[in-house]
Amino acid sequence: MSLFNTYQQQFEFNRGRTLGLLDRIEQMPELQAVLGWRPGPGRAHIGWQLMHIGVTEEIFAVERLATKEGRFQQLWDRFKGGSTPDDDVPTIAQIRDVLAAGRDALLTTLSEVDEAKLDEIAWEARDGRRLTLRATLQILNWHEAHHQGQAHITLNLYDAAIGGYNE
Repeated sequence: MSLFNTYQQQFEFNRGRTLGLLDRIEQMPELQAVLGWRPGPGRAHIGWQLMHIGVTEEIFAVERLATKEGRFQQLWDRFKGGSTPDDDVPTIAQIRDVLAAGRDALLTTLSEVDEAKLDEIAWEARDGRRLTLRATLQILNWHEAHHQGQAHITLNLYDAAIGGYNE
């Protein structure tokens, strides 16, 4: 099994957890209120966390690792790293669409990359670090788990704030 296949399996595991969280949210009343809930002023709401995952994968797929057109480039400024979450809360359908499209674009781009280039510089981060493809795969693997975890804890805080508990 190639290293790319190993990462793809991990990406699929992580996505299952993210989609499971969305499934849980879908069962709750006042869906948009749940997606738009923030743990504090200026903090990211659940919808932002989940859109950020999909948008980030698309950015890596079409800008950092390749030069292609992105399907959701109009959303990048709202949901990319360093953006300020706004009050326009995405729907579950929008979140699922962006997650699927970002992942499809990422897997397509990775299928076009030679695994022998894992230790070559793939792109330059905002802070000037030059990152290899291997480091990029590690970041992407960590990234979804990180933001899914933030969305998960935010949902648990929401449950506690309204007097319920739906672990």
